[in-house]
Amino acid sequence: MAATQHAQAIKQDSQDYLATALLQLLATKDLSDLTVTAVVRRAGVSRMAFYRNFTTLADVLTAHFTPIITARFDDVLAHVPQAQKLAALGDFFTDLAPTLKLAVTRGFEPVFQQIFTQNMIRFYASISWPAITPVQQKYWTTFMTAGVYQIWRDWLLAGQVESLTTIHELIADFQTGTLQALTARHATDV
Repeated sequence: MAATQHAQAIKQDSQDYLATALLQLLATKDLSDLTVTAVVRRAGVSRMAFYRNFTTLADVLTAHFTPIITARFDDVLAHVPQAQKLAALGDFFTDLAPTLKLAVTRGFEPVFQQIFTQNMIRFYASISWPAITPVQQKYWTTFMTAGVYQIWRDWLLAGQVESLTTIHELIADFQTGTLQALTARHATDV
């Protein structure tokens, strides 16, 4: 038992060292310019330790950011009243603005966006749905997830010119308007 716990601790340490090293290197280089060799050298671990845990450098980023982003969404889903959930997501984006900017400039935005998308699907699954079909629900969620991400991304990268309240209201209007349109369409189809 103790040996298993020790092995797990070593594995977690290796993963942490690799993530830290990779993020340090990303401060000055694009993901596409980095190699496993450079990361393991910076982390002070072997290539074997890398390949025991990951296949690609993007996997390191996914393993690092998934629990961070998921924990924030879990907090919003579990502890924030429905009417304040969108504002809480705004806080999430504001807090992670430096990371998103780094992801965009250093070429790992797809990792960040994929984790965000997975969590937004969970977020939208938690809302009360009007009388729309499961197919409409699925594609509305896909549409809104991509739209919300793009709005927050553009807002952050453009220097947050508009107020956070303005962005919240805009997204809420898009959500409400598209759901009302689907509900009205569904009512006429029935």
